[in-house]
Amino acid sequence: MTEDYRLNHMSPHAVEQMALLDIKSMLESMGKDISSFPLPEIDESYDGSNNEAREITEESTIGVNPEHLGFSSFLNPEQRYAYDEILATINSGQGGVFFVDGPEGTGKTYLYKALLAKVRGEGKIAIATATSGVAASILPGGRTAHSRFKIPLNIEDGGVCSFTKQSGTAKLLMSASLIIWDEASMTRRQAVEALDNSMRDIMAQPDLPFGGKTVVFGGDFRQVLPVVRKGTRSQIIDATLRKSYLWESMRHIRLVRNMRAQSDPWFADYLLRVGNGTEDTMDDGYIRFPDEICVPYTGVASDIDKLIESVFPMTLDENLLDPNYITSRAILSTRNE
Repeated sequence: MTEDYRLNHMSPHAVEQMALLDIKSMLESMGKDISSFPLPEIDESYDGSNNEAREITEESTIGVNPEHLGFSSFLNPEQRYAYDEILATINSGQGGVFFVDGPEGTGKTYLYKALLAKVRGEGKIAIATATSGVAASILPGGRTAHSRFKIPLNIEDGGVCSFTKQSGTAKLLMSASLIIWDEASMTRRQAVEALDNSMRDIMAQPDLPFGGKTVVFGGDFRQVLPVVRKGTRSQIIDATLRKSYLWESMRHIRLVRNMRAQSDPWFADYLLRVGNGTEDTMDDGYIRFPDEICVPYTGVASDIDKLIESVFPMTLDENLLDPNYITSRAILSTRNE
């Protein structure tokens, strides 16, 4: 633990103190006190954190992207409503729980980035999490919810998170003005309920969801639901957030305008019908693609050329350097063995 500090040509005493401060921070994250262990005393003159929890220091130093600060000016009416409603609960200090429901492409991430930039730009703490690591990496300062909230991997009804009231995680949650949890539709309700139980406890507000904090969940129940090993359809549905006692206390905000398909409203509406289960199906439950989006297959070798020409109109070589041309079209191939 001292190797990096030695590289800075510190004195042996300074190196020892910096290592002790690191140990102190780690122990505090687990709700422990370094004074309970037989270690050398810490010289407070080396501690520049003013006894601030490491988690708070890390969140407070997350930079705000100047571009994200301008996102609020370009929100569509649905996003603007959600943005204003969420900020109102933060500014009032009364807190509130929201669920932003929207299919892929409706701008949930855009909304999150606008909220995070606004709150952090005012010097407040905003915690960004997601169920999956990929989704968390898209959010500025994002972490997986299980990592940030110390949620046990095996969680049952009535469970709690594995942090104590004295831990750095607890101090961070008490200091936070906004908590975002994206892709909550993919996680089991017991994980969300565990966070709720723990926050009611640390905030000493047993009657308020999440202890009176402003918490924003987001997701799309049309996509992947929680994984229940060898679970039946009813068991999977029972594991979703919609079956939680918290669902009725959430303010539901729907985003339906597909921002990625603005130039093709028919296709955006078609995707929404498929996701909502209102599109006509055949007897075996399959959905028939409309002729408008299909390239006929005749069984001749030139079919592949017709497909390429349909997806990549004009000369492909002439547009290879145009990012909009390339990223707006693709051919996905599947192979049946």
